[in-house]
Amino acid sequence: MAAEQPSALPIARTCPYAPREEHVRLREEEPVSRVTLPTGTQAWAVTRHEDVRTLLADPRFSSDRSRPGFPMVEERSKQSASVLPRMLVSMDPPEHGPARRAVLGEFTVKRMNALRPRIQEIVDEHVDAMLAGPRPVDLVRALSLPVPSLVICELLGVPYDDHEFFQSRSASIVSHTASHEEQKTALVDLAAYLDGLLRAKEAEPGDDLLSRQIGRQREEKGSVDRHDLTGLAFLLLSAGHETTANMISLAVLQLARNPEAREALRRDPGGTPHAVEELLRYFTIAEQAVGRVAAEDVELGGQLIRAGEGVLVLSHAANRDPRAFPDPDAFDAGRGARNHLAFGYGAHQCLGQNLARMELQIVVDTLLRRLPGLEPAMPVDGLPFKDDAIVYGIHEFPVTW
Repeated sequence: MAAEQPSALPIARTCPYAPREEHVRLREEEPVSRVTLPTGTQAWAVTRHEDVRTLLADPRFSSDRSRPGFPMVEERSKQSASVLPRMLVSMDPPEHGPARRAVLGEFTVKRMNALRPRIQEIVDEHVDAMLAGPRPVDLVRALSLPVPSLVICELLGVPYDDHEFFQSRSASIVSHTASHEEQKTALVDLAAYLDGLLRAKEAEPGDDLLSRQIGRQREEKGSVDRHDLTGLAFLLLSAGHETTANMISLAVLQLARNPEAREALRRDPGGTPHAVEELLRYFTIAEQAVGRVAAEDVELGGQLIRAGEGVLVLSHAANRDPRAFPDPDAFDAGRGARNHLAFGYGAHQCLGQNLARMELQIVVDTLLRRLPGLEPAMPVDGLPFKDDAIVYGIHEFPVTW
């Protein structure tokens, strides 16, 4: 039976390398439990790996953020739903399947491998600039942020000269400290920008993802749904740089903290794919990005979740579940477990996961080859971690070599 007075759910991380203690307690004692979110609303928190996978594979749990009861970690999240078009992450069947299949072909392993030489070129150009400049250098500004930004800009056909515009707006949208008005302004600005970009591509298509989507819609429907494409563009543009950028910085930090693992990867880059999977599991940076609302009564983990009740996935705790991962709090660069939940699970699993994996692998291999002595230029316990953001990471990361 659910508790009469659910405990408040803490959000801020107290340790950069571990799940919150309360989330771990819930996983071990109350794996499916009622909690009070920072918004004051109540929801179910799911913390065990098996329960999370069961939840995310069950169509009786809706992804529709407009449904009453959908768990919002922040009040400002409601603004996103009201300003932006519906996106893939908020669609249910039967709408979701066709919409996802329409763009899924853009992110196949084959298409991503075709991008590999260009991504390597982008990484090398930024490492060249680091080597040519003064030390220390902020890794976030010099490499972590510009590499995935440039990659996603080229993929979507967004002029890279505009990247500062969308980076600043995206930062406001995912920040816990930005005011409601700042976030709303950022959302409106981005939506207007993307609408204009799509209009330009309708008039003059290029060789890019958005132009191909426009062409596909014209061929299949005889018209272009710019509203729908604005939502797709926003999702890919924002998710395509913020998450990977943060993972690059955290990956460099974690390998600096584990010199034996770093040296092993430098000697044998064949181990990098396994290390990347472990880094993704270990940090789980988009921890509270996945929510659902029950469309009907469902039993999960021995608890009855009634129709209209929200469910929040605490994927960092689930990715440290000892039932799924031996010695889960240890960083094991050779673990290579791909059953982690960093990209979600089920029908809504991250579209861009193949791209993210490849970018991380290329960056790690390149830095180990070209800057084997790369180290933090300050004590790591003093680094400004993003405790104020929906996506975890580091605001600034001074490094030297």
